[in-house]
Amino acid sequence: MWIRIVAIIACFALPGFAQDWNPRLAAQYLDSRQKEWFVWPTAKTAEGPCISCHTGMTYLLARPALRRSLGEKTPTEHETGLLNSLRTKVQKRNPVELGSKPSDALGVDAVFSALFLATQDYGKATLSEDTLRAFDELWAMQIREGKGTGSWPWFSLDLQPWEMPESAYYGATLAAQAVAMTPASYRNRPEVQQRVSALVAYLQREKESQPLHNRLALLWAATTMPNVMPGNERKVLVAEVLKKQEADGGWTLESLGQWAPRPKAPASPGSNAYATGFVAFVLQKAGVKRSDTALTRALSWLRSRQEAQSGSWAAMSMNKPFEPDSMQVRFMRDAATAFAALALLEGR
Repeated sequence: MWIRIVAIIACFALPGFAQDWNPRLAAQYLDSRQKEWFVWPTAKTAEGPCISCHTGMTYLLARPALRRSLGEKTPTEHETGLLNSLRTKVQKRNPVELGSKPSDALGVDAVFSALFLATQDYGKATLSEDTLRAFDELWAMQIREGKGTGSWPWFSLDLQPWEMPESAYYGATLAAQAVAMTPASYRNRPEVQQRVSALVAYLQREKESQPLHNRLALLWAATTMPNVMPGNERKVLVAEVLKKQEADGGWTLESLGQWAPRPKAPASPGSNAYATGFVAFVLQKAGVKRSDTALTRALSWLRSRQEAQSGSWAAMSMNKPFEPDSMQVRFMRDAATAFAALALLEGR
C-alpha cells in the first residue's frame, strides 16, 4: 500500500515544479478540451478542425511546453491533428487566389499557419515546402493600402478580447513572431524584407491606439523581433503593467484595456486567471526575473488558483453567458489554463 502511495506521489512531484500546482492535470485538461473540439460540429472543416484564438492557438502554444516538462517523447494526437489541418489547408489553397479574395477567416488562418508551421521548422537551415507555402499565403493576404497596411484581415465579431476591430493588431504581433522563427536566409530575401518592413511600420504606427492587452502582445513579439519595439519603450510598458498589479498579486481583465461594456457578461471581479497568466508569461519573456517581487507574487497567485479536480484555471467569458455544459462556457478557461501553465513553466 505504501509503495503504491509513494509511486503516485512521485508521478506528480516532477523535478522543477512547484508542489502546489499540477502540470500533468493541466495537460490532461487541455487534451480533454481538444478531444471535445475535434468532434464539435462547429469546429469542423473539410481540412480538419479549425484553430481558434481561445482553444486551438493556446493549445499549440502551451501543450509542447507541458510535454517537454513532463518528459513526454512525442506530440499528442491533438497537436499532430491541428498541425496536419494547417498543412492540408496550405497544400490545397492557391496564395494568388487568396490575395485576390481576402477574408477575415483566411487572414487568421494565414497567420496561424505561418506561426505554427514555422515553429516546427525553427532552428533548421531551410523551411519545409509547407512552411514556405504558408508564408506565401501570409504575404499574399497582407493588406497593402489604407490604415491597416502591413496587417492582415482578422475577425471582428464584437467578441473580446480576440475578435474586436483592434484585434488585427494582436494578429500582426503573432505574424511578427512567425517571421522571427524563420532562418536568416529566408528573412533576407528582398521580397520578404519589403513585407516585413510593412509589418513593422504597422506595429509601430498603431501601437499607441491599442489596449494594453495588445501592447503586451507587441512586447512578447519584441522578444523575438526586437525592431518592433525599442528597448526604452519596453521598459516603460513593463513599468505600466506592474503598476496595474492587484494587492493579491494578480491582474484584472479591466487592467488590460478599455473594454466595451457587456451588461450580460458573467461577473469576473478581482484578479483574473487569463489576465494574470498572460501578463506573467509576457513579463518573463521580456526579461523580468522570476525572483522579482511582483512576478513572484503573480506566480504564487497562479499556483494557488489551479482547480484540483479539473486541472484548469477558472475564467469566464467577457461577452455573454453560456450554458453550463456548453463548449463555449470553457473558451476563456482554455486560454487561462494555457497561459497560466506557460507562465509557471517559463524559465524553469
